[in-house]
Amino acid sequence: MTAIERSRTVAVVGAGTMGQGIAQVALLAGHSVLLYDIDATLAADGVGIVQDRVERMAAKGRIERADAEDAVGRISAAGALADLAPAALVIEAVVENVAVKQALFTALEEVVAPDALLATNTSSLSVTELAAGLAHPGRFLGLHFFNPAPLLPLVEVVSGFATDPAAAERAYRTVLDWGKTPVRCADTPGFIVNRIARPFYAEAFAVYEEQGADPATVDAVLRESGGFKMGPFALTDLIGQDVNEAVTRSVWESFFRSPKFTPSLAQRRLVQSGRLGRKSGHGWFPYGPDAVVAQPHTAGPEEAPAKVTVVGDLGPAADLVDLLEEAGIAVSATGHGGPYIQLPGEGQLVLADGKTSVEFSDVVYFDLALDYRGATRIALSASEDTSERTLSEAIGLFQKLGKQVSVIGDVPGMIVARTVAMLIDLAADAVARGAATAEDVDTAMRLGTNYPLGPLEWHERLGRDWAYDLLHHLDERCPGGRYAPSLALFRLGYAADAEEDTE
Repeated sequence: MTAIERSRTVAVVGAGTMGQGIAQVALLAGHSVLLYDIDATLAADGVGIVQDRVERMAAKGRIERADAEDAVGRISAAGALADLAPAALVIEAVVENVAVKQALFTALEEVVAPDALLATNTSSLSVTELAAGLAHPGRFLGLHFFNPAPLLPLVEVVSGFATDPAAAERAYRTVLDWGKTPVRCADTPGFIVNRIARPFYAEAFAVYEEQGADPATVDAVLRESGGFKMGPFALTDLIGQDVNEAVTRSVWESFFRSPKFTPSLAQRRLVQSGRLGRKSGHGWFPYGPDAVVAQPHTAGPEEAPAKVTVVGDLGPAADLVDLLEEAGIAVSATGHGGPYIQLPGEGQLVLADGKTSVEFSDVVYFDLALDYRGATRIALSASEDTSERTLSEAIGLFQKLGKQVSVIGDVPGMIVARTVAMLIDLAADAVARGAATAEDVDTAMRLGTNYPLGPLEWHERLGRDWAYDLLHHLDERCPGGRYAPSLALFRLGYAADAEEDTE
């Protein structure tokens, strides 16, 4: 199956920001493009905006002047749906309303040729439901571009229950031919990105609701320790709290209110109060010329211990041994027991595992890092029963390694660790249920959300039992099903055990 020929026309319905972006992508790929909107003025304005963008690209040397002049002449506004008859592909980018979209595609069926593909750019509605009532649902599918479409490479190619595999393959090849990175996806709530990304927001909000840390501290830890480009509080302020919560609620409802996707009450209160983020001047954070930038909690200086004992294999935190020695801290090691770092005051420093500090006599937990050498901040967690000496030694140790330290509440799983474990769990479950392949899941999450690693890449790095064990401990302390490890995650660990037994 080949891509749609560049000599064929592509039509875009909906002349808003997303429609303009998709039209620009198809135009620069070499197609003639028809842009239609129920408001003819918006369609004409949209054409002008796309033409201006193309001309600016030429002025900046990003494309050849001759190519820009050719492209500008290949886009036009359609005055009526009937004008879309020549299109080999029609992509809809109108309001997220099932009835509106269904009526549009029913009308388009009467206009376009039998071999034309019909695609929706919906981010949250069911492709299968949108195709209901069509005479030829086999040629209908989802092409979910990410905003801004000309810049972001990812496109989710979504097959509904009735989508013909040949139609999905032709759409996939077409998007690939346009220079995008397509991933195949079944018609599952939230598709890939909006389904699997929910814990990135939800766990941050949960830590806040549990009084574990303030928004600025959570964001800083996820950026500076977890390697994420933006923290969830700042990101949802950018997206819009109403928009982000609506997607979360849609996925939750579509999964029959599964506790895995339960929305945040704190975020609901933001929406109810009109604090929608940057667009309203206030969200989790204030905005505007007089706004005070919130700063993360950072511990004051403490003296580092001169020596420590590493007990057992630190697993994902094993790089700390070299870092400690390079920093001039004497390290002795024993392979029995653990894993933890024994501090001189007899307290223990333990990697987040889903348990709480209050359960032990003198324990400080430290959070997961994408790369302990490159991390610039580490979160620590202690209970009221943790001795002052143990906490100060733990703070001083990481400060000696050149890290800023944020001390948070005694939250099981801390911040980065519980977020990554939940991302891994949802990704494994999505693959096991046939939503997408493991490769496509990781590609989608890296490109669609700019994560430092795909969730299943995290799983490979952290070890087959790491996420399962952490979530199991979390589920014991926070029962209700949210943290119950999926059967898919259990099977991943079991399969690895079985493979080792046969070697």
